[in-house]
Amino acid sequence: MKTSIIELKGLTKTYGLTHVVDNLDLNIEKGEIFGLLGPNGAGKTTTILMMLGLVEPTSGTPLISGHNATTNPISIKSKVGYMPDNIGFYDQMTGLENLMYIGQLNGLSRFEVEKMAIEVMDTVGLSHAINMKTATFSRGMKQRLGLAEVLIKQPEIIILDEPTLGIDPTGVKAFLELIKQLSHKKGLTVLLSSHHLNQVQQVCDRVGIFVKGKLLAEGNISELSKKLFPEASYQIYLTLKEPIQIPWKDQLDLMQLHHIEKVTIKENQIHIACNKDLTPDIVRFMATKNYDIIGVHQKEYGLVEIYQKYFENPT
Repeated sequence: MKTSIIELKGLTKTYGLTHVVDNLDLNIEKGEIFGLLGPNGAGKTTTILMMLGLVEPTSGTPLISGHNATTNPISIKSKVGYMPDNIGFYDQMTGLENLMYIGQLNGLSRFEVEKMAIEVMDTVGLSHAINMKTATFSRGMKQRLGLAEVLIKQPEIIILDEPTLGIDPTGVKAFLELIKQLSHKKGLTVLLSSHHLNQVQQVCDRVGIFVKGKLLAEGNISELSKKLFPEASYQIYLTLKEPIQIPWKDQLDLMQLHHIEKVTIKENQIHIACNKDLTPDIVRFMATKNYDIIGVHQKEYGLVEIYQKYFENPT
């Protein structure tokens, strides 16, 4: 049975007449990676700060591991590790010293904290930088050290606010893979706030599209695709060996397959739009009709198309 570890109920924050977060309802399950996706100014950071008990909501309730973050913010600190988009360290201290200081602030003894700090630096790929001053760290190394600071608290939930800003593409890929591994190996629940669509698609189990304080939709990519493009969730492209005019009867027979919406033929290319993955059925049909197929390509709508569709029709 799936368990919700984050429950936001009617969460609202207004400043004057502006609804920064507008009646947000959201459940995030234990152990999943959830992407809160939206442009800058959408209200993502304000939502996170209410979840941490750092900003009081105008109305609604943020429940984190069963604790109300508004009325009991201290209990949240032991449950949640938070990495903001701009991380600060003591530059003249080493990476290990920074981590040990944070660990001691969180109640660990000096003996415990040194052992754990070394372990988490190894976990995030910084074992080579234990004795380097953080002033010499690259942006990517600082992000990894920030993640180590989160992990040393041994939280149940980690919240990452725009964690890949300023990192080169190779570093981004490695960082996201690290997040995925940590979630799967340690059972961590991860909330990743970002406006980078491709990064969210790479790592998240589910996403929520957040625009102007409202959650317009949430689900996995397949669910959102079927909801937005019900008549053509799957696009299947066949390439034949030679340009050929498929007889009208064969077109009619092909259309008898359930869930096919449209068939378009141009020279040796056949484009089939359907609302279910019928690739094996279509290939078998074409083979029985003795058509020589040299290529099959299937396109599913990704997060870019889904995101654009919501901006075209935000209501």
